[in-house]
Amino acid sequence: MQSIHAIHPTLRPIVTLQELHDSIKDCQRCRLASGRTQVVFGTGNPHAKIMFVGEAPGFYEDKQGIPFVGAAGKLLDELLEGAGLSRNDVYIANVIKCRPPDNRDPMADEVETCKPFLLQQIELIKPKVVCTLGNFAMQTLLGKKVGIMKVRGQSFQVKDFFVFPMLHPAAALHQGNLNEPLREDFRKLKAFLDRQQEPVPPVEQMNLFG
Repeated sequence: MQSIHAIHPTLRPIVTLQELHDSIKDCQRCRLASGRTQVVFGTGNPHAKIMFVGEAPGFYEDKQGIPFVGAAGKLLDELLEGAGLSRNDVYIANVIKCRPPDNRDPMADEVETCKPFLLQQIELIKPKVVCTLGNFAMQTLLGKKVGIMKVRGQSFQVKDFFVFPMLHPAAALHQGNLNEPLREDFRKLKAFLDRQQEPVPPVEQMNLFG
């Protein structure tokens, strides 16, 4: 795998999650720095085989510095338990590390600015499965402008791990008709994990870093 540092040579070599966290905790690389309380880096098991990636911190995440601590976080905890998982088993992060104003959608340049740090997190954690929550995380890691409803609940091998797109818990809270599809996504995730499928050395795959 080509190193992220070859693609982004301005980033110094990072060997631990804590070093990566320390290197961006005072980040001023985009406009979001001016309105945040703190950088929301990520939380969980640094050696997790399963990683969850959301869109961006919300109000409570910005205050506490931990991803998924509001109502969506409580729902995520419930869904994890139903899949036989807990926060101690997984690692949770977001594409964007700083809260956008009024929880607006991230802008394209903000995603591109923050994306290298998510890719470094994945390199350091080395999960077998990365579950993307919502459109932004899915499109960022699959590199395709495809709607979440077309790919949710399916696995796609990218480099040496699987991407497993899922609906975002917040979407189910705002749109009640998405609650059952979200739960279905987690049932499909459990079935996928129970199969213990391993990533295979690819011949041709989507380019994560392109």
